[in-house]
Amino acid sequence: MRIGEIAALVGVTSRTVRHYHHIGLLPEPQRRANGYRVYSLRDAILLARIRRLTELGLALDEVRDVLADDAGRELAEVLGELDADLARQEHEIQQRRRVLKALLQGPLTPDAPLSPALIELLKGAPATTSPAAAKDREHLILMDGIVGGDAVYAALRPLAEDPAILPLYERLDELDGAEADDPRIAALADDLVAAVPDELLAAIPEDGPTATGFEQALLADYSPAQAEVVRRVMEQMTARLHDRRAS
Repeated sequence: MRIGEIAALVGVTSRTVRHYHHIGLLPEPQRRANGYRVYSLRDAILLARIRRLTELGLALDEVRDVLADDAGRELAEVLGELDADLARQEHEIQQRRRVLKALLQGPLTPDAPLSPALIELLKGAPATTSPAAAKDREHLILMDGIVGGDAVYAALRPLAEDPAILPLYERLDELDGAEADDPRIAALADDLVAAVPDELLAAIPEDGPTATGFEQALLADYSPAQAEVVRRVMEQMTARLHDRRAS
């Protein structure tokens, strides 16, 4: 068989066959006196196996490993890894479809796309014009997919849906423009920490990622008095979290 004939028989292109020769995946047959390659039935069988393996999703280096192991042990190992990788991709696709489904159920917002769990959390939050509440929403969107997760958002839901949280936001708004030694700071920080349920602390993963400089960037987003409230809240929450995990 000539190269075009073996390619047509197996269902690949002549260019593919030449590439397999070039990388050493398919041994190049002897040439006739006229310079043409002559392929045997064995060549066709090997080429067909290469095609089947690549159609399964194996990379060419993996195909080479499979072909080098006549006992088939390498094939079983590689196929197992391929199956695990496909399962991971399938899970990721399902997660993306969940996000798309939530988005399509609308209405679409300038914040999109968000995780379905965060969308549900934000839907239940009481309406407010508080700038501090708007900042909290922005921070949640920033951290969506980094620290957030179904368990975290589920633990946040009672707090987010509680109208009693709005006066706390309003008190934080009132500190806009105030100095970092304002006498209202300590009481507001204590009240904000007290509003955080233990269930939320339990939902925070111990190995959650941290970002260098994130705390400084967060505090810089507030006026001096507000930043001092947020700093104290973060400090007390870290202590609560540490005590909980140590107990």
